[in-house]
Amino acid sequence: MRKTRLGRTCIEVSEICLGSMTWGSQNTEAEGHAQLDRAIEVGVNFIDTAEMYPTNPVKAETVGDTERIIGSWLKRRGRRDDVVIATKITGRGQTVRPGQAVDAAAVREAVDASLARLRTDVIDLYQIHWPNRGSYHFRRNWSYDPTGQEGAAVIQNIDEVSETMRALVETGKVRAFGLSNETSWGLMQWIASAERTGGPRPVSTQNEYSLLCRHFDTDLAETCHNENITLLAYSPLAAGLLSGKYQGGRVPQGSRMSRTPDLGGRRTDRAFSAVAAYLDVAERHGLDPCQMALAWVRSRPVPTIPIVGATTPDQLEIALTSREVEMTERLREDLEAVHRAHPMPY
Repeated sequence: MRKTRLGRTCIEVSEICLGSMTWGSQNTEAEGHAQLDRAIEVGVNFIDTAEMYPTNPVKAETVGDTERIIGSWLKRRGRRDDVVIATKITGRGQTVRPGQAVDAAAVREAVDASLARLRTDVIDLYQIHWPNRGSYHFRRNWSYDPTGQEGAAVIQNIDEVSETMRALVETGKVRAFGLSNETSWGLMQWIASAERTGGPRPVSTQNEYSLLCRHFDTDLAETCHNENITLLAYSPLAAGLLSGKYQGGRVPQGSRMSRTPDLGGRRTDRAFSAVAAYLDVAERHGLDPCQMALAWVRSRPVPTIPIVGATTPDQLEIALTSREVEMTERLREDLEAVHRAHPMPY
């Protein structure tokens, strides 16, 4: 499997990242271990998790369980050098440290807790799950209003966290720093802060990106290209919509929709119409729709790594073998035609 570097670092990661947010809810510990074994067998070395996982739903009693599952796998297999582990600190308003913003104290506490659960002495990529100030992700773009932000306070907090991250890198607890659900303005503020404080420069941003969700393609793409920031694309299959399994009102037992009926705001009539058009493209080109969607994400001009999640071995296999799909010019043109006809389905 091809490898790429994260941002300006020397950290080489696989072109596919294995997501883990279902481990501990929709998947057992044994199933999580099996996914890790299979992914590494075919060349995946990049694993993404977060302190708040598992999800669907997030529960106080399960917070941290996904990291524990990865930690138990590391203890049993002893393959720490074979994987690049990325995790995240949760933002304000969630089950982890409810009401507490991401600040210096929260970062130090969260890093130490993640290290303990993961049973490792270093986190390869440490990310902020979402900004304290909020963002337009998770369907908040429809009512997004940044005018309540206090720029000076935001920058002061960024400097504080950047200095803390510098100390964590210097002590060897963290190798690289990344963001998630960020905006272009936010990325540039973190870059400027790194220059002021000596903190680590962000090497990645983990944002939603798929054939159905393309907010990244304008100003964020320009920022990431010019600042050498890698996009880690979560929900590259639009929470399973692009597989076609929810078409015609179907809700498979145990699926994400069976647990989260609105798929986090993605379940709309426009989305089903767009999916139908993409399924037609896949059929005309003789492709599995999931593999087509993942191949498209990997083929983008700005370096982009899809984070793939699976609840069954078959789903994982489809995702892992998507690297074999060739993105031809004709296929690209057909996909872009659908995007123009269905530009913002949710």
